[in-house]
Amino acid sequence: MYFLSRRLVMPSDLNYANSLFGGRALEWIDEEAAIYAICQLDTKSLVTKHIGEISFESAAFQGDVVEFGLATKKVGRTSITITCLVRNKITKKSICLADDIVFVKVDPQTREPTPHGKTLEQLNKQEAANINHISD
Repeated sequence: MYFLSRRLVMPSDLNYANSLFGGRALEWIDEEAAIYAICQLDTKSLVTKHIGEISFESAAFQGDVVEFGLATKKVGRTSITITCLVRNKITKKSICLADDIVFVKVDPQTREPTPHGKTLEQLNKQEAANINHISD
């Protein structure tokens, strides 16, 4: 799992208890996972089909920097399944885990599922190459 994206928890992100609002965390997760899936499959024609288990493990507070770790779990003919871990950048403490986020490639005209032509093996090689490029 690679942590490549970060957000600063701002006052507008807080709930009544002055911690990160769960709905805001889920909004961020959906956006980050969508960006990840778009990059993995090289297409913008994706829709969120399913988000499985969501587990809130600790709070984040104003001023905390949170980071998003994403990984591909499974690749189907028209779909990609992702897991996303949100953690505190400084302490590395897990804030939220969203598992089994499924995106489906759709035809832009018909909105029907369409094959994306990628395999898990291809995506793993692509991801390794991207990480090596970043660390260079």
